[in-house]
Amino acid sequence: MPAEHRPDPWHELHGIDDTVVGRRARPSGPADANDTVLRASPPVPVPTGREPNATARPAPRLHGVRVAGQDLLLDSPVVVGRRPAGPRLGSGPVPRLVTVPSPRHEVSGAHVDVRQQGGIVVVTDLRSTNGTRVTEPGRVPVVLRQGESLVARAGTIVDVGDGNLLEILPPQRIIPTKEPLL
Repeated sequence: MPAEHRPDPWHELHGIDDTVVGRRARPSGPADANDTVLRASPPVPVPTGREPNATARPAPRLHGVRVAGQDLLLDSPVVVGRRPAGPRLGSGPVPRLVTVPSPRHEVSGAHVDVRQQGGIVVVTDLRSTNGTRVTEPGRVPVVLRQGESLVARAGTIVDVGDGNLLEILPPQRIIPTKEPLL
């Protein structure tokens, strides 16, 4: 006959379900694969709002991107192009617009978007006319199709055309410089 399970009054008061399901090993005799036992888990402290939240994840360290001789933090998306413009719809963070020269018009108006999502950097071709060439360290270069995205690690070089190269920087190499002129 299974033992009676009595809920801990503290857990019951705070609405915490302390049921753990697991197999019970018998002290003697063969174990039955269908036996389960219910037991209370250790108490879980309930935050009161006065102490720091120990379960909160630290903010991810920000990567950077080097473009047109400037190192920019990826605290907001970076849109690079010949004449980049902000989004038509006002959803999401406002991107930092970086204009690069394109005498042969190889760079589209808004060519590529570089942003950090959590701890990763995502490079997205913004439906450019001539494509975006991405070279990760130790890998064969990849040409992104229109609208295609790629996760890029530190050291990745992004070629948008007309000699304009972007480099994805690791967090510890970031040295912010002045903002680009718009």
